[in-house]
Amino acid sequence: MIYHAFQDLRLSALGFGAMRLPLLPDKSIDRDTVMQMVDYALEHGINYFDTAAPYHDGLSETVLGEALSRHPRERWMLADKYPGHQHSKAFDPAGTFERQLEKCRVDYFDFYLFHNICENSLDDYMNPRWGMLDYFARQREEGRIKHLGFSCHATAENLEKILDGPYGEVAEFVQIQLNYLDWTLQDARRKVEILNKRGLPIIVMEPVRGGKLAHPGEAAEQRLQALRPGSSAASWAFRWLQDIPGVTVVLSGMSAPEQMEDNVRTFEKPDPLTEQEREVLLEIAEGLKNSVPCTACRYCCAGCPAELDIPQLLAEYNDLRLQFSFTPMMRLENLPDDKKPHACLGCGACAQICPQGIDIPTHLADLAALYDKYPKWSAICEERNRIAEAGA
Repeated sequence: MIYHAFQDLRLSALGFGAMRLPLLPDKSIDRDTVMQMVDYALEHGINYFDTAAPYHDGLSETVLGEALSRHPRERWMLADKYPGHQHSKAFDPAGTFERQLEKCRVDYFDFYLFHNICENSLDDYMNPRWGMLDYFARQREEGRIKHLGFSCHATAENLEKILDGPYGEVAEFVQIQLNYLDWTLQDARRKVEILNKRGLPIIVMEPVRGGKLAHPGEAAEQRLQALRPGSSAASWAFRWLQDIPGVTVVLSGMSAPEQMEDNVRTFEKPDPLTEQEREVLLEIAEGLKNSVPCTACRYCCAGCPAELDIPQLLAEYNDLRLQFSFTPMMRLENLPDDKKPHACLGCGACAQICPQGIDIPTHLADLAALYDKYPKWSAICEERNRIAEAGA
C-alpha cells in the first residue's frame, strides 16, 4: 500500500468511502459483505475510512462503525461530516455530533469535515445563529476531533472565497471532486492549484465519477486495454491521480469485494501514468464530454436582455448532458429564478454574436428541460430532514 504523510500521521493513499456500500436485493446494506470488505481493507493496509450522516439515510455510520469496532482503534482512522448543507432543527451541531460518535462507536473522530460547503450552503455555514464553526473548533481543542476540514463542490472561484473566510482559517485539509474528466469539465485543475498554493492536503472524492470512468465506453476501454492489457478502466483513473500534487487520500466508494481487490492492487506501489498515457486519458475525457464548445468569451452576455450568465449555464449543461450530478443541479438551484435557464427569452441575440456559432437558445431550452426532469437537491435535503426529525 502507498502511504502519504499528513502532519504526524501516515495515511493510506486509498481510502474506503462508505457512500456506496454493498446492498441486498431489498436495497438494505449487506452487513456481512461490509464486514468482509473492512477486514480485507485493514489486512491490505487501508487505514482511512470515510462516512457521513446522509449516506444510506444515516445507516452508513452505524454499519461502518460496527465493522471497524471489531478491530483495535489504533489500526484505523475515521472521517465523518457535519451536514450543515441540509440544515434543519434536527441537525444542531452538538446533537448531531454526539449521535455520530454513538453511531460510529467512537470517542473521537480522526478527521471531521463540514460537509459540502458550496454556493447554496455557504449562507447556512456562515450564519452565526447555528454556531457550527465555533462548536467544532472547540471539539478539536478538546481532542474529540483530531483534524478538521471541509468538503467542497463549489466552483474554483468560490473555493477561493471560502478559503479566504473563517473556514479557511480552521481547515487542515479539503476534500474535492477530482478525476481526469473533471480536470477540465469542473475546472478541478484550478482547484488543485488553489489548494497547493495554500499548502492544504487534498482528499479526493469521486475519482471514477460515480462509476462513469470505470465504464467509459467500449471504444475507450479497448484503447486502454491495448496500452495495458488486463488493467481495469478504474485503475487508469486511480493511477492518473497518483502524481497530482497535494493528493493525500483517494476515496473509493467500493460496493463489492472485487472492486476493493482491484483498487488495492492499483495502490500496492506507485505507478503513475506516463506522459503519453495522460494524453490518452485526457483525449478520452474530451470524447466523453461531447460538450457545447463554449469558450466563455462572454460576448453573448453583453446583449442578453435577460442578463443571463450564459457561459455558466452552458458549463452546467455540459456537465448534465454527460451524466446526472447534483453538483451542477445545486448550482442551478442556487440561481435566482430570473437567472435560471427558463428565463431565456429565445430572442437569439446571443447566437448571432457567438464566435463559435453555438445555437445558445436551443441549448438553454434543453438545459431547462433537464433541470425540470432531474431531482432537486433541496427536495432531497427536505426528505432527509423529515426522516431525521421523525427519528430525533
